Amino acid sequence: MEETETDPADMVPRFISAHVVAERAGVSRSAVSRAFTPGASIAPATREKVMQAAAELGYQVNDLARGLLANRSRLVGLVASDPASPFRTQQIAALSRRLVERGSVPVLIPTGTSEEQVSAAHSTLLRYRAEATIVLSGMPSTSLVELAQRNGQPLIVVGRTEHGPDHIRIDNARAAQVAVEVFVARGMRKLGFITSSVRSPNLIEREEAFASAAANYGLRVRTQRAGYTDYDGGQFAASLLLGAGDAVEAVFCVNDLMAFGLMDYARDVLDLSIPHDLSVIGFDGVPASRWGAYRLTTFHQDEEILSQEIIRILDQRQADPKAHPIVSVLAVPLIYRGSVRPLKGEACEACSRTKDAPR
Repeated sequence: MEETETDPADMVPRFISAHVVAERAGVSRSAVSRAFTPGASIAPATREKVMQAAAELGYQVNDLARGLLANRSRLVGLVASDPASPFRTQQIAALSRRLVERGSVPVLIPTGTSEEQVSAAHSTLLRYRAEATIVLSGMPSTSLVELAQRNGQPLIVVGRTEHGPDHIRIDNARAAQVAVEVFVARGMRKLGFITSSVRSPNLIEREEAFASAAANYGLRVRTQRAGYTDYDGGQFAASLLLGAGDAVEAVFCVNDLMAFGLMDYARDVLDLSIPHDLSVIGFDGVPASRWGAYRLTTFHQDEEILSQEIIRILDQRQADPKAHPIVSVLAVPLIYRGSVRPLKGEACEACSRTKDAPR
């Protein structure tokens, strides 16, 4: 039997086009487009033919092409300067899941913390006609806001106080006040605060609000900074804060990672007992805060609630593009565990390992 040569080009897999579906269904190309456009006028019988042909061929709508025609895609950009950190990973995972359920396509743009890096990331999203940009890093630049406004692209920033875009803020002031109240109620007067040199709005708000709340009780706060808000930063800050004379009794850490570093340094290097010698409160509520090695009392930022609020604001903005900026403030409940000295008469959670309980 004589063998026939096969053109290699014929062996390359190709996406099924709407034209192929139209030929299979015996309808026009425009009929295929109307069949997959919600609310478009098309006879039920014609739509049924198109859907049957599409199912047989495995056809999927080309949303990228539709986005080009409409001058807007279904892409939603997520700009984050620290996507590998546990807290940011939780945020990105939850938000990406909700965006997919919404029918959007999340695109992560990891970037640095400088204005130039964030602006470059946003420019990329504008070139691809993303329907919105969500900045999770807390470090958006003024130029980014102005660029979004000139191009009419919805911009949602998390943890930022700036005129122009839609905002989701964390109630850092209330959290700091609660932290001071918890320490004072347990008789602790020598308070410490550890943070980093990263001057993001969230970190600044927590630091200033904690010092202000302590001052209302006539207390001063010893603040120690590290280079970064990570575990090593927590260890470094602890070596300076706890190694000095007139040791502190309680420390509010700007995030959980720094709290972990501080706790390990306090126990392993200084042989301090937590919470009997030192009480510690963190911020974020990352999964490791529940681990037996830490049992950290911390303010919990619920990534599901945050993601739900972002989607709500995005939908509201698209429904009314000219509305005034939307501002939403999210509360952060304190989850009590074993890193804070109990009140008199209370059982020591560090010993009993009782279930997490917000109070």
